[in-house]
Amino acid sequence: MTSETAEPENVESDLTASLAEEPTFELEFDLEKQTLSFAALEVGRQSVYESLDAKRRFKNQVEALPTSGEPGRRRGLGLWVLAEYERCAAELVAHEGDDTAAFTRARALLSLARFDEALKIFQRLSDKHPNEPRPRSGLLETKLEQALAKRPEDLAKLGEELERNVLAAPGGFAETIEGLYLRGRAAELRRDLDEALDCYEKSRALDPQHYSLLTRFAHLAERTGFDDLALELYEDLLRMRPIDHNALINLGVLYEDVGRDADAASCYDTILRNKGTDERARMYLIDARAAMSMYYDEDLEKKEDRLNQILRIPITDFELSVRARNCLNKMQITTLGDLVQKTEQELLSYKNFGETSLTEIKEILHSKGLRLGMPREEAVASIEAHARRQQTGDRSDVMNKPILELALSIRARRTVETLGCLTVGDITKHSAEELLGMPNFGQTSLQELRTKLAELSLKLKGE
Repeated sequence: MTSETAEPENVESDLTASLAEEPTFELEFDLEKQTLSFAALEVGRQSVYESLDAKRRFKNQVEALPTSGEPGRRRGLGLWVLAEYERCAAELVAHEGDDTAAFTRARALLSLARFDEALKIFQRLSDKHPNEPRPRSGLLETKLEQALAKRPEDLAKLGEELERNVLAAPGGFAETIEGLYLRGRAAELRRDLDEALDCYEKSRALDPQHYSLLTRFAHLAERTGFDDLALELYEDLLRMRPIDHNALINLGVLYEDVGRDADAASCYDTILRNKGTDERARMYLIDARAAMSMYYDEDLEKKEDRLNQILRIPITDFELSVRARNCLNKMQITTLGDLVQKTEQELLSYKNFGETSLTEIKEILHSKGLRLGMPREEAVASIEAHARRQQTGDRSDVMNKPILELALSIRARRTVETLGCLTVGDITKHSAEELLGMPNFGQTSLQELRTKLAELSLKLKGE
């Protein structure tokens, strides 16, 4: 391994300076003139991928640079911007005496799954700069990826280990962008998805352009049913630089779900232009083009969404007699959606299920505008009619605001949705005690909810 014997005076070699700066560019990123910190590379990468012409010009600039000295260092950094990680790792070997080059090479090695090599560099930089978040994050993430490759069955244990390491790191690391990102990863591994969403949300608020964070946040939001959020995150990624094929497929599917078939087709077409053998993208493209000429009933879609939210409400959220609850459990009826499919005769034919239990069930369904044995089309119409009947009084506009308009944190929103709340008025029907009895809902979430309601001159039940 060779190394630079002398660096020009204008080259950043102090990691704290080279990683902490958050530059912006009014003009196109110039690899030869710009002072290159890793933050500058991340911001510059966005301008490089603004168009095919911008990327082509940048690539030509990188390839024209010599392979040695300061121009060689810049060439290696430019290869990272172009995501040519093999070449980047090879060409930056000669410049590891420079902290920015070393850190960039370590990121390239991590992307290549060359964990042992990346680990040595991140460890050295972390020891040299113990209070700098980025090398600490690289070190912990590399250790995690290395462990996942060796022990894929120990996800929960690895999540707990990562959480301990993040919290034990110096310099308030746990509350930094990088610390919150890794705590989100740890929560995912422990299957605490609400906690993971909260951590990613906080990290994104600090840095809305953290690529690894946005990638994981988008995927998790999609998996947990937050399609609007997932769509927003994938679009953020797309504006930063081209995203991988799987993410483009996911974005295309989300576009189709909201009726944006032309945008979906564009996603699939982009994949095929880069990888013409992708049969899944080809099939999806055919479907998206066919759907572009179909009629889309947006009003019906909204009614269906409202119905689906109600049908997911657990039966355990309602006050039932012990007999009725036991009977439903034995029949494996766990949600309103399971219940509404049954007829009176089916329920009454079950042992120990009598008229009293049937009356309880009917009252529950009636409170949501539903009844037993209801066809789906009728349920959709009934839900909408039930919502209109609730819109009475001078406060109807406020009380019938969708809960999305409260802009609650993910944890608070998930809780009120689990309780079957679709509007602000629905939330006011529940007490603080009920909310605090819900999983993962604590005093912080309660205070948040009270504050949001107070802004509308509303309170929780009993307050």
